[in-house]
Amino acid sequence: MKTRKEEMNKFNEIISLCKRRGFVYPSSEIYDGFTAVYDYGPYGVLLSNNIKELWWREMTRANDNIVGLDSAIFMNPKIWEASGHVKGFSDPLTECKKCHARLRQDTLLEDVGVFADEKMSEQEINELFIKNSEKIKCPICGSQDFTEGKKFNLLVQSNLGNFTGDWQKDPAYLRGETCQGIYVNYKNVLDSSRVKIPFGIAQIGKAFRNEITARQFIFRTREFEQMEMQYFIKPGDDEKVFEEWKEKRYNFYLSLGFDEKNLKWHKHENLVFYAKAAYDIEYNFPFGFKEMEGIHARGNYDLSQHAKFSGKKLDYLDPQTNEKYIPHVVETSCGVGRIFLACMSEAYCEEEISDEEKRVVLKFPKKLSPIKIAVFPLLKNKENLVSKAKDVYNSLKMHWQCEFDDNGNIGKRYRRQDEIGTPYCLTIDFDSLENDDVTIRDRDNMKQERIKISDLKKYFSEKFFIK
Repeated sequence: MKTRKEEMNKFNEIISLCKRRGFVYPSSEIYDGFTAVYDYGPYGVLLSNNIKELWWREMTRANDNIVGLDSAIFMNPKIWEASGHVKGFSDPLTECKKCHARLRQDTLLEDVGVFADEKMSEQEINELFIKNSEKIKCPICGSQDFTEGKKFNLLVQSNLGNFTGDWQKDPAYLRGETCQGIYVNYKNVLDSSRVKIPFGIAQIGKAFRNEITARQFIFRTREFEQMEMQYFIKPGDDEKVFEEWKEKRYNFYLSLGFDEKNLKWHKHENLVFYAKAAYDIEYNFPFGFKEMEGIHARGNYDLSQHAKFSGKKLDYLDPQTNEKYIPHVVETSCGVGRIFLACMSEAYCEEEISDEEKRVVLKFPKKLSPIKIAVFPLLKNKENLVSKAKDVYNSLKMHWQCEFDDNGNIGKRYRRQDEIGTPYCLTIDFDSLENDDVTIRDRDNMKQERIKISDLKKYFSEKFFIK
């Protein structure tokens, strides 16, 4: 078993690879960056899109009663009052008296190995912080002198549509989560499509949080992408449906190739008053087990709140029984960035391939790999090889994400493709000109085989088939 230091070294190597190979860049880097905001590079956007596509496929194609939605980032500010975000969406903060950095008390406690229990109130967290203050240091300046804790709201305010100069008294907000857009469109979806209870609405979209202590690379950021599904059910079916979705969501991560030893359930003990149950699927990141997805039985609180604040009826008339009720909700919610980081952590390997050489390889499942096939001419200065290689590349690129690479020797090209997780490298050599075949090299075992060019589409169709 690796030590925590070894795991953190791995984490630093992953961060370095993400920058070096074009997966993730610090945002606004030429202006010295912008804290806790990141840009996804050429390979990162492909991996991210693959994750989103597989999630969307699992939700909307595997379930006939789940439909999609893309709601706006800006919404009426009253929505955030109804949801409780304006008053209750906050973290416990302290300020360093020396450098005036604002920091989360719970994360400072975690840094010294002390973990705040879910049941703790804001005051109890503050007392725990004071009790451990002799061990806690400011990560910015090293000082140990902090102010008493206080709440800080995470909603990001905006002056959208307000030109009076006094917009902070009546602000609009960038959405803090995507699910509120689903709740306020529940009736529209019900009235404009043929869905009946039970049914779900799935959405992928950006959310924003005014995180003070954003940390651990892309695990906790101020701008992020959520994948959420709200499943509307008949009251009384909560427990049964909740358990069904727990199983489905856990199996989704197994389908992405995660080792079960790196997954575990975390049960929330201190539930909000309206919740029936809440569990997290946690992944064993290099910095420990942390939440990757939440599954929540939310009762009818959300729709009831929006009905109350909007004055609109959001109840459902059962066509079979003529029973009228406000549906209950089971929610599944995950962050694209966290799954992305988990996929990178799961796939990252360092292997010794000889006494003198080792390689870094991302062993993604084929369906996740950003590039599926890399096509090489053996030599870049031989026009007949390059021309043949480009013909093969052009014949494949509209079927699978391919990359043409003629830079450096074959060994360097293999290593470069290993580092971005490409499952197959295809080389056009002089025998290819005579026999109309190619060498295909497998990423994981590095074995090679000769395949006729005419058989390549059939060969790769079998390799990349998604069940």
